[in-house]
Amino acid sequence: MFQHVKQAVSGAQILFVAFGALVLVPLLTGLNPAMALLGAGVGTLLFQLITGFSVPIFLGSSFAFIGPIIYSMQTWGMGATMFGLFCAGFMYFVVAAIVRWRGMALVNRLLPPVVIGPVIMIIGLSVAGAASNMAMGRAGGAQVMPYESSLLLAAISLTTTIVVSIFARGMFRLVPILAGVTVGYIAAAFMGAVDFAKIANAPWFAIPEFHSPEVNWAAAMFMLPVAIAPAIEHIGGVMAIGGVTGKDYTKTPGLHRTLAGDGLGVCFAGLVGGPPVTTYAEVTGAVMITRNFNPRIMTWAALFAICMAFFGKFNALLQSIPMPVMGGIMVLLFGTIASIGLKTLIESKVDLMEPRNLVIISVVLTAGIGALELKIGSFSLVGVGLCSVLAIALNLILPMKSAAHEGIVEGQDV
Repeated sequence: MFQHVKQAVSGAQILFVAFGALVLVPLLTGLNPAMALLGAGVGTLLFQLITGFSVPIFLGSSFAFIGPIIYSMQTWGMGATMFGLFCAGFMYFVVAAIVRWRGMALVNRLLPPVVIGPVIMIIGLSVAGAASNMAMGRAGGAQVMPYESSLLLAAISLTTTIVVSIFARGMFRLVPILAGVTVGYIAAAFMGAVDFAKIANAPWFAIPEFHSPEVNWAAAMFMLPVAIAPAIEHIGGVMAIGGVTGKDYTKTPGLHRTLAGDGLGVCFAGLVGGPPVTTYAEVTGAVMITRNFNPRIMTWAALFAICMAFFGKFNALLQSIPMPVMGGIMVLLFGTIASIGLKTLIESKVDLMEPRNLVIISVVLTAGIGALELKIGSFSLVGVGLCSVLAIALNLILPMKSAAHEGIVEGQDV
């Protein structure tokens, strides 16, 4: 009995660590936070079933889909976006099949750092404008909150997040987003920027509102390439948790199984109207600090997340968070995502003196930041989806070593 209680407490702690990032994505994209909790909980359980309850991983909302979800919601609507997110899960199955068939060699050939790096950078930079507008209290081109108070709230939440991420120690270092949102919310309450009436009127128990997906192949084709980056991120996450626990999960249960489990979670989240799920570095950090490697604690975390999805007043509290508070967090978050892409290029020592690499990175960054759109009839490809396709195509088409670069090298040798 005591052992189960201890595991439950550890599971609650894991959910606490993942919570800030988990609910941030739906709050930024207009999805229901309750569905994010339900998707993360059920998604984690599905992942554990596929992997035989052997990997201590919790799946939470993926930041990679923030920009694409916002664009898809504005272009095709909620139902089509859900269908697109459901289809995005199948990209994990494709990568899992490749890993099962040829190992990581083919994945690395199709998706080297020169492809993944700039695509990750676009995931953050393509929505930088949305972060700034939210921090200034603007939405849809209109000033919906006073400019001065919006900037103040954004600065408070941003400063808190930065301070906690840099100066905090132990478990507190793993919850900078949660800390920033909490302090920003308290400040907003003192400034009269929080509407408590909706919280008071919300029921204690509420079944989350389900939306039916609408088949839209344009939205599906838009979302499929977006899943490439988080699928590769998943592989890194599995290797990271293996390094912490001292077990090689790429062999047992195998990367193909972990990818399939994550993909199944993404499919479920899309069907119920939640954001796609992915592995969380914060949870890996918590496992490293607590030294509790039992995968069953993730089961408890998943069960708690599912229970919270039906807590009506809590979800009303989440939806009452003022926009500038979230904007302040986004200013740091989206820049951090872009920095991870840059880190990928630096750590892999991608040679920018090689024209081939320079072409791939330059085209991807300009197309992504400039919102270049490819339209063929009713089908359109833009943002991360188009950038992924461009990067993969250029990487396969362009020769590995250009004549110009070889001439420079030979001249240097002389």
